[in-house]
Amino acid sequence: MRLTVIGTGYLGATHAACMAELGHEVVGVDVDAGKVAALRAGRVPFHEPGLADTVARHTASGRLRFTTSYEEAGAFGQVHFVCVGTPQRKDGDAADLTCVEAAFADIARHARKGALLVGKSTVPVGTAARLAAAHGSEVAWNPEFLREGFAVEDTLRPDRLVFGVRTRRAEQLLRQVYAPVLAAGTPLVVTDFATAELVKTAANSFLATKISFINAMAEVCEAAGGDVRKLAEALGHDDRIGHTFLRAGVGFGGGCLPKDIRAFAHRAAELGVDLGFLRAVDAINMRRRDRVIALARELCGGTVLGARVAVLGAAFKPDSDDVRDSPALNVAARLDLDGADVTVYDPEAMDNARKAFPLLGYALSLEEALRGADLVLHLTEWPQFREVDPGWARGLVYRPRIVDGRGVLDADRWTAAGWRFRALGRPVPEGETRWTGEAEER
Repeated sequence: MRLTVIGTGYLGATHAACMAELGHEVVGVDVDAGKVAALRAGRVPFHEPGLADTVARHTASGRLRFTTSYEEAGAFGQVHFVCVGTPQRKDGDAADLTCVEAAFADIARHARKGALLVGKSTVPVGTAARLAAAHGSEVAWNPEFLREGFAVEDTLRPDRLVFGVRTRRAEQLLRQVYAPVLAAGTPLVVTDFATAELVKTAANSFLATKISFINAMAEVCEAAGGDVRKLAEALGHDDRIGHTFLRAGVGFGGGCLPKDIRAFAHRAAELGVDLGFLRAVDAINMRRRDRVIALARELCGGTVLGARVAVLGAAFKPDSDDVRDSPALNVAARLDLDGADVTVYDPEAMDNARKAFPLLGYALSLEEALRGADLVLHLTEWPQFREVDPGWARGLVYRPRIVDGRGVLDADRWTAAGWRFRALGRPVPEGETRWTGEAEER
């Protein structure tokens, strides 16, 4: 088929490349001429495993191309996917639909008669019906469920497909688009507009709730002397609960979960439904950052003023260079304001981190970040951080003290190597008491 993808950011570039991988002819559209030029050359302007190779392969074959022209896209496509961002509004919790509305208006103006306009962006329930009425075009909603770091796999081999449609023709067109995926046995849910829109926001809200639940249990464990790792292990053996998303840590960030749960609660309130529990989920998540800072101060004797702090991680999660609402950078910036000498290192997100927080210090390597540090904070779960030899790291730092903000490091291994170790929701290592003394001088 001939498809267009409106928007070539994280979602759009991935969707365009994967549709070409499925055998379609695809045109990606973006108003950013620089981004289009890079993609035409087979370069992806962000880090996503496997995506650059897919884009380069299909731009070289001619199956995938990019343009800034809606007129060109409208004349080409049978099905137009809208994949633009819906960030949080600056004046509140609601989603900003400026880009979605503009994209639908522009492609509807140029689309051929009979073309199908398909929304993939995460939007408040009711958006699809409003856009269909506004533009007089046939519309469908096909929410995305991509995980950063696994986006190509999630597009080509998703755990489910959802089609929000009003006509049998729209369903059949989408079945043609995803024919290879459906042939592989992927479950399909065909539903109305409202339900399709709700699937994505409900899924993100459920995941955020599960993460914040175990982080709340970490707070209880710290107060009671329990171990949240063992608690999560025991809970996870219950098939009704499962092990996934039950690891306590510094919390979630990124461009989806935080803004999506806020927008969902806001839209529900407009509809007369109170989802106040999502505000509690958000609050629990944000105070995990406060707890990491408290542990940092504790290990430094009450204050981080003048302490050299190595922050391992800038991206909100591994296998990504996305620093939007990154817990790691939020903690780093707040420690910097408290007078710490902060050095950040991340394998992929350094350029984006510098743009977002230009006043922080940055290292070119893990070794450089650790050298001379009074305190180490492990805040993004990159494999190279998890696999660090504590003995090697101790030879680089000035004082061997570490806070594991992701709950994955082996406390026994680090303490055996001479480190003072703290982690969220875990007891103080045997033989050590919490430090309440005066701040140290370097």
